[in-house]
Amino acid sequence: MTQEVFLLSYTKYGDHDAVLHCFCKKNGFESFFAKGIYAPKNKKKAFLFPLNELVLYTSDQKKNIRNVTKIEQKHSELFTSDIRKSSILFFISDLLNQVLRNENQNQNIYSEISIFLDQLQMDNFQSHLIFIFRLLKQQGLQPLFSDNDFLNPESGNFEERETHHFFDKDISSIWKKLIISHNPYDIKLSRIGKQNFLDSILFYFHYHFTDFREPRSLEIIKEIF
Repeated sequence: MTQEVFLLSYTKYGDHDAVLHCFCKKNGFESFFAKGIYAPKNKKKAFLFPLNELVLYTSDQKKNIRNVTKIEQKHSELFTSDIRKSSILFFISDLLNQVLRNENQNQNIYSEISIFLDQLQMDNFQSHLIFIFRLLKQQGLQPLFSDNDFLNPESGNFEERETHHFFDKDISSIWKKLIISHNPYDIKLSRIGKQNFLDSILFYFHYHFTDFREPRSLEIIKEIF
């Protein structure tokens, strides 16, 4: 079987092997066993970086986890030389590794990840914020637009009064712009706007994803951006 996947995380198993946790174009979230990928002469371990798009060839044996028989990199462009892009990739892959664990096939999400990576490659350094918002839409969790000024993060509705300080009038207006925009990646946010919007959207995730935790690289993202 051949699978196109985005690598979300991996766990080293023994000295030479690893378990790869991926979001697959065909099957949604799935884990694979990559035998020997850490062997001294195996150059494929260089492929193990967050959100690398891979082509995995796997055995058809019916086990709890499929074995990878061959691994290829779909694209040769690497982001790892830019610390800003690397930080964003780690941040988003950590978040996706949480919220997509129970996600079955969803080609819209797979395509959304591709769009985000294209934006990042074009030096859109707020693309991670827009992508997280777009992810809510793909999972049916986007707030409902109305003329009221304040977003209630628990209900996902806009209301007449502020319910949480992360969702004041200014931040709620950013959410409204993103909801109605046909090209949300083109919306430009100020530095303080980026920081406050990030706080608000992660707070929103806490309400709508069970056991959600802040990605480990959050502080790095805040320092850089």
